[in-house]
Amino acid sequence: MGVCWGPVVRVLVLQAAWALGGGQVRYSVPEEAKAGTVVGRLAQDLGLEAGEPEARRLRLVAQGRRASVEVSGASGALVVSSRLDREELCGKSAPCALRLEMLVERPLRVFHVELEVTDINDNAPLFPAARKNLSLPENSPAGSRFPLEGASDADVGANAQLSYTLSPSEHFTLDVKSSDEYRKSLFLVLAQPLDRETMPVHRLVLTASDGGRPSLTGTMELVISVLDANDNAPQFNQSVYKVQLPESAAEGTLVARLNATDPDEGLSKEFSYSIVSSVPAGNKDLFTIDAKTGEIRLTGALDFEEVPLHELQVEARDKGWPPLSGHCSVELEVLDVNDNAPEVWVTSLSVPVPEDAAVGTVVALLSVSDRDSGANGRVRCAVRPAAPFGLVARLAGSYSLVLREALDRERVAEYEVEVRAEDGGAPPLRASRGLRVPVSDVNDNAPAFAQAVYTVLARENNAAGAELARLWARDPDEAGNGRVSYSVAEGGGGGVGAAAGGGWRPASSYVSVDAESGRLWALQPLDYEEVQVLQFEVRAVDAGEPPLCGNATVQLFVVDENDNAPALLAPAGVGPEPGAAVSAASGPVSGALWAWAAWGAPAGQVVAKIRAVDADSGYNAWLRYELWEPRGKGPFRVGLYSGEVSTARALEEADGPRQRLVIVVRDHGEPARSATATLSVSLGEAAEAALAAAGSSSSSPGAGLRPAAGAEAGAASSSSTNVWLVVAICAVSSLFLLAVVLYGASRWAPRAAVLSGPGPATLVCASEVGSWSYSQRQSRSLCVADGAGKSDLMVFSPNFPAPPGPAAKETQPEPPALPDTVVDCIPCQ
Repeated sequence: MGVCWGPVVRVLVLQAAWALGGGQVRYSVPEEAKAGTVVGRLAQDLGLEAGEPEARRLRLVAQGRRASVEVSGASGALVVSSRLDREELCGKSAPCALRLEMLVERPLRVFHVELEVTDINDNAPLFPAARKNLSLPENSPAGSRFPLEGASDADVGANAQLSYTLSPSEHFTLDVKSSDEYRKSLFLVLAQPLDRETMPVHRLVLTASDGGRPSLTGTMELVISVLDANDNAPQFNQSVYKVQLPESAAEGTLVARLNATDPDEGLSKEFSYSIVSSVPAGNKDLFTIDAKTGEIRLTGALDFEEVPLHELQVEARDKGWPPLSGHCSVELEVLDVNDNAPEVWVTSLSVPVPEDAAVGTVVALLSVSDRDSGANGRVRCAVRPAAPFGLVARLAGSYSLVLREALDRERVAEYEVEVRAEDGGAPPLRASRGLRVPVSDVNDNAPAFAQAVYTVLARENNAAGAELARLWARDPDEAGNGRVSYSVAEGGGGGVGAAAGGGWRPASSYVSVDAESGRLWALQPLDYEEVQVLQFEVRAVDAGEPPLCGNATVQLFVVDENDNAPALLAPAGVGPEPGAAVSAASGPVSGALWAWAAWGAPAGQVVAKIRAVDADSGYNAWLRYELWEPRGKGPFRVGLYSGEVSTARALEEADGPRQRLVIVVRDHGEPARSATATLSVSLGEAAEAALAAAGSSSSSPGAGLRPAAGAEAGAASSSSTNVWLVVAICAVSSLFLLAVVLYGASRWAPRAAVLSGPGPATLVCASEVGSWSYSQRQSRSLCVADGAGKSDLMVFSPNFPAPPGPAAKETQPEPPALPDTVVDCIPCQ
């Protein structure tokens, strides 16, 4: 086999360009090329720049069969990595083409390279045996033909085209007949009659030479023994039997029934059948022949993919002496059946896939093949489920698994994808390959609150740090993209208006939200008199990149508590004096007031009016007046809701010159709070009382009500006044009528006063059926109606519910809650 490589060992690049419409590179390399031999500049032929092969990881994707080549990482060249034996890789198939898949990344692409391994003459012809023994009768006529087994050559093409020569002999010649380009039938032809007595044994050498350069040869020795006469050999009715069987034929199936005859008599007429040889060599064991009947049957399984055609040489040898034989050939064509299921390989898989991946993104590269031929080898592929992935055919047997629809990890976090392959046989065979494709998360969902608006009720005077509510926002993303933190949004409309202290205050000065749990806390006690409604926004932000956020509006309503006691108001036009101070504590605190009354005044006459206000609202600000002292049936009584002090009966001189009344003002809160007022009523003659009332009316229009310095001062002033009145009656009798007119005008004419000033705003309206007070932040108005008015105060209901409070125990109707807006007071008439 001395093959001289020298310069012959080189790379034969047959085609290093893209095939039309296929994107395929073709190379050619001789077998037995040394390791390291450069097959081709793969990177250059693929259009890659210098340095790209290594940077983009240009590599060979193996498909189960050793390719014996590899990609040089530095240069991007395709080089031989191990021994290339064409006979081992492809056998007798020609041409021997290896389909390779080359993979580059960033972006992911696959290239198909076809490597043809060309044959070299490295295998010499080989005969089945080194020596062949033949027995020929001496009476064999000239021209008799005796079949011989030819040699085989593992090479292909010209290297496998054999020619035969026979060593020189005067008795024998060699006849070669070609059935096709590579199969030849050999016959030993008798040129001259034999003479056993002259030469009983003939030794010849049969030489087979192939068509390689240089040519290789193989030899077989022929030993021919000359026998005595049996002059008729068995003859077959056909020289060639052609048979077709499917590759699925079972063991024992009849292949052919041969028929031969021998015209001799006796033992020379009897003969037996035998299989002499087979092509390809070594497959003779797949068949058996009945020596008597000539029936050939299968003893093994046929495989179209391994050997599509079998050729048997059959001999019929008689029992004469010397024995004679006849020969025929049996050609068995194996028919393909669909006995090979498709095969699916995953050559590349890029997971996980981000949920924002674009449609058309390549997820995996697949290779599909079927060893059958024709329709049985045509494969159709499909992917289940049909969405969101699909298959795109690149080349024959090559597919890409691509994204057909947008992904949503919150809906489906992982896909179980099955690639199904089905061939075109009947019935079709199927194969499948499962892929697990996880979807990675991106921050595409903003936190969302369960409610757009949260309504929270909180009682005033709550403890600092008390939990008011718990907010929760859901983010369906995972990890940091779904981790939510909470905060009170500044500058988003949250805050309260100007309070008693003045100035705008942000919501963050009242409340805070826990960043992790969403719990809403109070930073300080809430005061209903300062703020009734607090509206602000809470923001939920995730930890994604970029972060996304969601907002919710919180409406915090402060529920009023009875934390303010009623406060007595000074008489109209008179500032408060030290003796008239009123305490806001729960116990009664005295404040001294003074009024005039005339003896003989009828029952029901109004002497004075007690005015008070409560900074609370609703029931907590609804006031009632009670006469605390004197107990029992005194000459005076107090209106339960109006605060008017009137005579309970006609006044008599027996009632004394002065009456001291202690009046308690209580609200309807729980617990109730109260304030105490002390009223001193001086009694006198009608004229004296009229003058006093006229004087008090001109100085302070408050139904004769004015502050008193003390009990003793009041008594002394009363005595002195009586003396001067007696004198004055004589002097000014002419003015008496005028005084009576002035008294009537000041007593019965309606009066209203409006007070303005700093401090908490107060609105008070009163009538004989009761009084109602309401704190107003934007302005303060005081409406007082003197006299026995008949009208009620007109108010409007608020848009939010009134805070709870104890039901009124009185028979008077419950007053409606006043809104937290500016209310115009309708004068009582």
